[in-house]
Amino acid sequence: MIIYSVISLGAIGAIGSVILYVVSQKFKVDEDPRIAEVQEALPGANCGGCGYPGCAGFADACVKASTLDGLLCPVGGNPAMSRVAAILGLDAMADAPRIAVVRCNGTCDVRPRVNTYNGAPNCGIASSLCGGETGCSFGCLGYGDCVRACTFGAIRINPDTQIAEVDEEKCTSCGACVKACPKSLIELRKKGPKSRRIYVSCINRDKGGVARKACTSACIGCNKCLKECAFDAIAIANNLAYIDDTKCRLCRKCVAACPTGSIHELNFPPRKEKEPEPSKPAVND
Repeated sequence: MIIYSVISLGAIGAIGSVILYVVSQKFKVDEDPRIAEVQEALPGANCGGCGYPGCAGFADACVKASTLDGLLCPVGGNPAMSRVAAILGLDAMADAPRIAVVRCNGTCDVRPRVNTYNGAPNCGIASSLCGGETGCSFGCLGYGDCVRACTFGAIRINPDTQIAEVDEEKCTSCGACVKACPKSLIELRKKGPKSRRIYVSCINRDKGGVARKACTSACIGCNKCLKECAFDAIAIANNLAYIDDTKCRLCRKCVAACPTGSIHELNFPPRKEKEPEPSKPAVND
């Protein structure tokens, strides 16, 4: 009986193996070998900044695409996309480097605390429970959700200002911090020539008087920057100015015109101070 049982089990196993082999051959999917090559050319960060589930998903999308337009690995940037293009025999359009920008200037000296939050030190939780510890419900909460989301160590909470700060040398523009911020304070903007950028460091959409009362550095939608811009790069909507980085020519006239200092200029040389005009000699009659 034992022998018959062993033979029966062996026969069942053999038949099952044959069935599995036939099914696997019938339904197998041959993977394009270029997918592995493209994945090897990518930095392997698996950050999801490209919009796909990791580098493998992005590599698959590149291989299946007829053009690389709209496909970008933010971590690898143009060098990585050039390698991908060479593998696939396609053209890679150069994309302007981008960097994360925190659009809040509400430091402790201009945005005083009006209450105390004793809950979990988490921006998402605090944002859902209250507007924060200050009168500005739009500003940075400073609990570090963006810091925890960044796998490159490119963002930190300044202990003095309690506002998130981006390390330009480490930022890969993966967008993880953008997604993590419940206030939508962080934006990916063009890095700019010599890393020079101009942007409105505020997202407060309250009316000018209310915004200014909550934070003396808030944008008040006064239109002065709009009137100074000769390149149509500034728009005012919902009491808030916004600078289009694709149109901005970095002339800095809007920075000087802003009465609250909410427009920031980064990495520019110091402005030259105007020399006083020589006094005219008195004319004796």
